[in-house]
Amino acid sequence: MSGTVVTVPLLPCRSIDEASEFYRMLGFERTHHQTRPNPYIVMARDGWELHFFGVDQLDPENTYGTCLVFVPDTGALWDEFAAGMRAAHGKVLVEGIPRVTRPRKRANTGNRAGFSLTDPSGNVIRFFPQQEDTARSEAPQSRLGRTLVKAIVLGESKGDAEQAAKLLDSTLARSGDEAPKPELLDALVYRAELALRTGDRARAAALLKQVGDTELTDAEREAAASALATAADLRGAA
Repeated sequence: MSGTVVTVPLLPCRSIDEASEFYRMLGFERTHHQTRPNPYIVMARDGWELHFFGVDQLDPENTYGTCLVFVPDTGALWDEFAAGMRAAHGKVLVEGIPRVTRPRKRANTGNRAGFSLTDPSGNVIRFFPQQEDTARSEAPQSRLGRTLVKAIVLGESKGDAEQAAKLLDSTLARSGDEAPKPELLDALVYRAELALRTGDRARAAALLKQVGDTELTDAEREAAASALATAADLRGAA
């Protein structure tokens, strides 16, 4: 077979106007809009598209709309999405619907640093780098660090925030004090994010306070820079 093969995600939405407004906030352009014979829009950016069709009585909590998007740089794309959210809402949307996760490397995706965007209709758009990260990552030094790797797979790939939280809580209680501080902060911040996803704002606030109260050397602060940046975003929601 010759020629270029193109596949386009076709996702449900409860309102094409709501979907259009949300994705425009993230830097998309609406390139097609129709209301008859059925509501339908096309949102595009950077040479790729997402298509949406209207569905009456769509429940965002129970939809199964999802797709994978492979992009050159998930970190750069996340930064653009976050900037759009901050401009529109004064914060990054990290809980409820809509929301976005931060790029994190996952053991079950070839070490790719992916993130997920949940839109107002509950569709989950999963972003991954086009290329597998072949750089050798340092193995976690502690039991907590190894548990965090498993928790991220549960929370991000499987979407089981409650089970990921239980796994982290157990290891934090037993051996959290033994972990290097950058690994401890990574775990605490991810656990705080999980708490927000499950509606436990008090737990999230307590975890973020623990992060803020942790004394760090300059080297530890540099190693924990990503976790500290995520904590700053989470405090806006906690």
